[in-house]
Amino acid sequence: MDVSHRFTICAFTVLLIFESGYGFYLPGSYPHKYLVGSNLGVKVNSLTSIDTELPYSYYSLPFCQPPDGVKDSAENLGEFLMGDRIENSPYRFKMHTNETEIFLCETGPLSADKFSLLKQRIDEMYQVNLILDNLPAIRYTKKEGFLLRWTGYPVGIKVKDVYYVFNHLKFKVLVHRYEEPNVARVMGTGDGSEVIPAVAKSDSDEPGYIIVGFEVIPCSFMHNVDSVKKLKMYEKYPAKIQCDPTTVAMPINEKQSVVFTYEVEFEESDIKWPSRWDAYLKMEGSKVHWFSILNSLMVITFLAGIVLVIFLRTVRRDLTRYEELDKEAQAQMNEELSGWKLVVGDVFRAPSNPALLCIMVGDGVQILGMAVVTILFAALGFMSPASRGTLITGMLFFFMILGGAAGYVAVRLWRTIGCGDHKGWVSVSWKVACFFPGIAFLILTTLNFLLWGSHSTGAIPFSIFVILLLLWFCISVPLTLVGGYLGAKAPHIEYPVRTNQIPREIPAQKYPSWLLVLGAGTLPFGTLFIELFFIMSSIWMGRVYYVFGFLFIVLILLVVVCAEVSLVLTYMHLCVEDWKWWWKSFFASGSVAIYIFLYSVNYLVFDLKSLSGPVSATLYLGYSLLMVVAIMLATGTVGFLSSFWFVHYLFSSVKLD
Repeated sequence: MDVSHRFTICAFTVLLIFESGYGFYLPGSYPHKYLVGSNLGVKVNSLTSIDTELPYSYYSLPFCQPPDGVKDSAENLGEFLMGDRIENSPYRFKMHTNETEIFLCETGPLSADKFSLLKQRIDEMYQVNLILDNLPAIRYTKKEGFLLRWTGYPVGIKVKDVYYVFNHLKFKVLVHRYEEPNVARVMGTGDGSEVIPAVAKSDSDEPGYIIVGFEVIPCSFMHNVDSVKKLKMYEKYPAKIQCDPTTVAMPINEKQSVVFTYEVEFEESDIKWPSRWDAYLKMEGSKVHWFSILNSLMVITFLAGIVLVIFLRTVRRDLTRYEELDKEAQAQMNEELSGWKLVVGDVFRAPSNPALLCIMVGDGVQILGMAVVTILFAALGFMSPASRGTLITGMLFFFMILGGAAGYVAVRLWRTIGCGDHKGWVSVSWKVACFFPGIAFLILTTLNFLLWGSHSTGAIPFSIFVILLLLWFCISVPLTLVGGYLGAKAPHIEYPVRTNQIPREIPAQKYPSWLLVLGAGTLPFGTLFIELFFIMSSIWMGRVYYVFGFLFIVLILLVVVCAEVSLVLTYMHLCVEDWKWWWKSFFASGSVAIYIFLYSVNYLVFDLKSLSGPVSATLYLGYSLLMVVAIMLATGTVGFLSSFWFVHYLFSSVKLD
């Protein structure tokens, strides 16, 4: 099912449910009622490991295949980009029907290649990811008295140079009695639901259940290969299977068969439908340290507030003193005093590489707008963890739509710098549409070649590359050109003062001004470094990130701090008669990207110690570089636009002849 079809179904669902007037479910969160005895199909996702960060197909290993063949499940664009490959599996249950000793298959003798690959995946600690009713399988372990939660289960384990495979799975499905709401009945699990109005049904009085939990216990059990020669899939294994997760008994060897079995137990639970994701969101190590974050935010906000108050009082005092003098006294004051008043004839002089500045500001507006809207929608629940891939899909959608804003801001700034000249606006618009997307495309293409060479499911298929290119040149580029056209038609911003023909010489400084600019990024970095840890853990450690409401607050605080830092640095440069503030205001807040990249390297060295292989490290650094470039453009744009507004306001308040 394609993205447009999914969007149409979601829109129709929302409209239908709102018409009922009784309540609603957010997209991707529809409860599915199963009658007793209804068939339940388990799906499999890509094999993943935090040691390599390279996902692989489930069926790349010698696992049992479904009797009707392997079929891809409905996926959206975001799932492809994240490396998810969801397929059907041979595991099948019947609602509220316990089953034990179910024979699945015998793999046949392992070839040398399959045996070597299986050992390699065990060494690299790959996890098998199963999905039932849109819920990932969760595994509980105890360590030093603490209960740990994990998604998925390991392929196998190595004990004293012997490799063991987990070939028996014990499933526990938590169910809750279905409470019939007076809203539309939803048929489906969120992978492509179909909605029909609630009407009287013949089975409405039959007991139904919804799935609220999916647990798995992997075991290594030594089967008798000879006893399963005549067994067919789903028949009962002829002997009792004792599942003990604390022991291993099934070593793997070349030219030896592996028998797979499973059992399933259903258990009624008090967990309600809205709470069924709580077990995943409360994984050990992923709890947000609210007190530490709140403490950091309060300190940073307090310091930034003090700086801003002192800064505003200083500027207001200067303006008041300047305006109280008559014209002769103002002229004498300009001759005697140094400071920002002396650069009045140079402060709006065009910067070096003005086109590049306009392009970067335009792309920064696009990225910042995308971040704000995406995080806001995620905070409202429209991009929950239950809807795989919707976050990436939403980011792409909003980025393309905001191309119009990028073109408008870039071209209007270009005309302002050129004092209203329309010449070159088409070129600027084209470059805005291709600058950051081009960088992203170059990085992703390079990394994709590495993934292709590793035969990883993380590699973007060629068809998806074609779709991304079509989205880029058929939607984003035209919208950017339309925005540029509107920016060319809009009136440019008039400078409040005239620019002298001869530039004023900048006095020698005691310290390099760029050193202060680069150091200014520490304050914005302080607002987000704690939150950055949880984001990085979500991306690279397989943990679920869900506190989007708090992330939205952090983003707003980051924007405020970036604006404050850039204003202070711009004022300091003007006070020492340095009128080249354009690029410095951009990098004063944009330099936070340097510290984020250094933090990424630190995270790689100290938190991802087990990350193995040059391909994995290159992938990590490549994606980190892409993230850093995006953050640099967004934060730099905030600083530049704030400084531009401040300088314009400051010099428009000065009365000149």
